[in-house]
Amino acid sequence: MSTTGEAPAGAVSAGEAPAGAVPAEAEEKRVTWAELYFDLVFVFAITQVSGLLHHHHDWAGVARALVVFVPVYWCWVGTTVQANIRDVDNPRDRLGILTVGLTGLVMALAVPGAYGNRGVLLGAGYWAARVVLLFLLIRIPGVWRGPYGVGVLVSGPLVFAGGLLPEGPRTVLWALAALCDLSGPVLFRRRLAVVSYHPAHMPERFALFLLVALGESIVGIGATAAGVPLDAAELVAVTAAFTISAGLWWQYFVHAADAMRHAVTVAESRRDVIRRVFQYGHLALVAGVIAVAVGFGETVADPRQALGAGSVALLYGGCVLYLLTFGYTRWMMFRAVATTRIVAAAVVLALAPLMVRWPAITALVVLAVVLVALNVVEHFRVARAAMDGSGGSDGADGPGDSDGSDGSGGTAREVSAGAGGPGAGPGIAGVPAAPAG
Repeated sequence: MSTTGEAPAGAVSAGEAPAGAVPAEAEEKRVTWAELYFDLVFVFAITQVSGLLHHHHDWAGVARALVVFVPVYWCWVGTTVQANIRDVDNPRDRLGILTVGLTGLVMALAVPGAYGNRGVLLGAGYWAARVVLLFLLIRIPGVWRGPYGVGVLVSGPLVFAGGLLPEGPRTVLWALAALCDLSGPVLFRRRLAVVSYHPAHMPERFALFLLVALGESIVGIGATAAGVPLDAAELVAVTAAFTISAGLWWQYFVHAADAMRHAVTVAESRRDVIRRVFQYGHLALVAGVIAVAVGFGETVADPRQALGAGSVALLYGGCVLYLLTFGYTRWMMFRAVATTRIVAAAVVLALAPLMVRWPAITALVVLAVVLVALNVVEHFRVARAAMDGSGGSDGADGPGDSDGSDGSGGTAREVSAGAGGPGAGPGIAGVPAAPAG
């Protein structure tokens, strides 16, 4: 695949742009081969973060893994959004993307020892990535006065300096750096209002990143099962774990992906949808999937063994986070409540304490049944909405049914055509556009 459209000169990234860019529509832009190759680095990076969480999955371990994951994720986000608003299918930008990929690989190698003797390596890799990203946009006036400048002047140095300190102060500085990066799109939102974004490219990129995380869940199943005897209980555990992974995939790629693309396409303020739904929402989605993947490693290893509270928290808590995030994204897109997913998340949360005393195979089967039931319910709600002729999206994340139900939308064809339903038209239903100034 190659880029088929180019943002106008002066356009800058969705999360990280200075003022001065002139918005304009362009042809649909596709992901380039360089971006896909770049993603391979983050397959390894997510595996490394999962390994860190596997060894320390109490609350402190979860917090430490998240603090390390944020700069890795934000490095990917910075590369993706600058590719969204520029033509990167040229030698200069290909080399730039590959260079950021190299810094990402260095960061990934540092993750297992991030709180040991590799903290400086993590900080150096991240700071170098931010410098390269700024260099790719250096011709744009005012690029320093935005999130790219914050990365080079604030968060990058903080991560590097943190690597020189003992573990306690290191964690504090890294958490502060993560806060600086994540708050950048909010603090500079007025400057980002004039940026032009390609609506098709952004959803595709973030969907691919989530797919990378889901791949880690498959690795968590297969790598664990490959090292133990494959008796009947083990095969049932593998089947249940795969069903859970497939259920998470189904929730996003069948019920949510088209709605997200629809939302960013019709939004008058694409900046806000990109920030809330993609940059922030997908951080939570990917974190939930990583937690589930680590939980697979704990449960598939010995399906007859009772799980500890930490393993249950990863498996069930990751699923709860994943489902609740859809509630957040649906509200941000359409000001509608994702009733079925919120109810399912509440059920999973209520079941979690009961699973601590049961064998791992029971926890896997019960969670698989809940996710299958959720997907079946949403399938029939979508089918019913389509029969009633209501508009929306191909799934439960659509803007809502004409009969007032909360959980379903219309069909993907209706989304692309903008047909019917409160989500069609020039903006997102119930979401006033942010001021452009």
